[in-house]
Amino acid sequence: MTATLSSMTESTLDLEHSPPGRQIYSNRTLNLRTIRAIGYDMDYTLVHYRADVWEQKVYDRLKGLFVADDWPIGDLEFDPDLVIRGLVIDAELGNIVKANRFGYVMRAAHGTRAMSFEEQREAYRHTPVDLSEPRFFFLNTLFSLSASCLYSQLVDLYDRHVFPEVHGYEDLFRQVQARLDETHIEGSLKAEIMADPEPFIVLDPQAPMALLDQLQAGKRLMLISNSEWPYAQKIMSYAYDRYLGPDRTWRDLFELVIVGARKPGFFSYQLPLFSIADEEAGLLQPVAGPIPGPGAYLGGDATKVEEYLGISGAAILYVGDHIFADVKMSKSSLRWRTALILRELEEELAAVEAFRDTEKELVGLMTEKVELETAHSRARLALQRLQLDYGEQPAADPKEITAEIARLRTKTEELDARIAPLARAASELENPSWGALLRAGNDKSHLARQIEGSADVYTSRVSNFLFATPFAYLRSRRGTMPHDPLI
Repeated sequence: MTATLSSMTESTLDLEHSPPGRQIYSNRTLNLRTIRAIGYDMDYTLVHYRADVWEQKVYDRLKGLFVADDWPIGDLEFDPDLVIRGLVIDAELGNIVKANRFGYVMRAAHGTRAMSFEEQREAYRHTPVDLSEPRFFFLNTLFSLSASCLYSQLVDLYDRHVFPEVHGYEDLFRQVQARLDETHIEGSLKAEIMADPEPFIVLDPQAPMALLDQLQAGKRLMLISNSEWPYAQKIMSYAYDRYLGPDRTWRDLFELVIVGARKPGFFSYQLPLFSIADEEAGLLQPVAGPIPGPGAYLGGDATKVEEYLGISGAAILYVGDHIFADVKMSKSSLRWRTALILRELEEELAAVEAFRDTEKELVGLMTEKVELETAHSRARLALQRLQLDYGEQPAADPKEITAEIARLRTKTEELDARIAPLARAASELENPSWGALLRAGNDKSHLARQIEGSADVYTSRVSNFLFATPFAYLRSRRGTMPHDPLI
């Protein structure tokens, strides 16, 4: 029997001890008590999909369009591990790269082939990733994985001269994007999901309670989605109504439901607004002027929402999964507070936790390596001063110093042999080709930098607001610089 909210007790949810993957992390302090309205995206935010199933379907449909145009790619298969969110396609060179927060490329693949360090350095030593350049395409959502996988596979075939009619890697990229943009791919897939949601959707029985907590605490809730009304109605009913009991539906949670929002334009431009006058039939009526009252609407814009609510800026929190269309635009255009849903965070933090003992061993060995390198550098300087006869002269003779340099070099090489497999394992957390989502070597990844710049808070799922409560003061950690003391 499906559980209702009234049957969910403290035994099913430990509100005081949330695991790392279920916590809310703050880039900037956010006092939820000052938030008067909360807007939510739907896809991959209020409703989470089985990404491998969804992307497999998109891949198959996208590949089918190429096959229909006589491209000889029928043998290609979707590889869910080939790309991850946060990578960047370099359409000029046919590469996929992972950059650190400064835009410097840390890993790269040409097509599906990992590039050597020498190849990578030759291609990018003078070219940091700059997302304002049209050659770079940022994979900032789970919806971009299938097309990126296919593009990398097509690059391999292009290099083998399989596509003589294609004029370069950028042309190849445009071919993929053009077919991806054909509306019947998303439309036909969503029709399949509406007919049978179960294989596609990951249910979260705690999400409705999180929204009810916010609603009862006086927050005015909104759903703002690019999806169309029939799809939103069907999917939200499937994912939420079963947990709300017989007297409520998902519609009782939201004062405003806005579909067909056309984000990111929703946050920047004034767009026509239509009322969904008959929610069962989905009949539309144009709305002239402001939003007349609670209900379901199509289109419109954020300015109309602010006028209707009578509040603006930092009193509104918007929660979504798309760094640009949801988070960056609502913050930069309207100064709304922002929360990013990053579902992969749960698995990443679980992997980090499982690696903790190995990480401690690696840190200890690296500390020892630094000490050896420091001693080696000082010995070389002492020998240099002795041989060139300047500065303070060491007490040891050249033979003794040379022997010490050799000994330190040998110990360092022995230590490197112990460090190498541990460092390799650290670099392969979560994905053997690209590593952790938010790290690039010892630095933050370019994705992490985007999150820092746009998301006030980030978390793995909407239901994590249960742990925070609607009254939490979500404090950011003390900012650090390399010179700050370790605590």
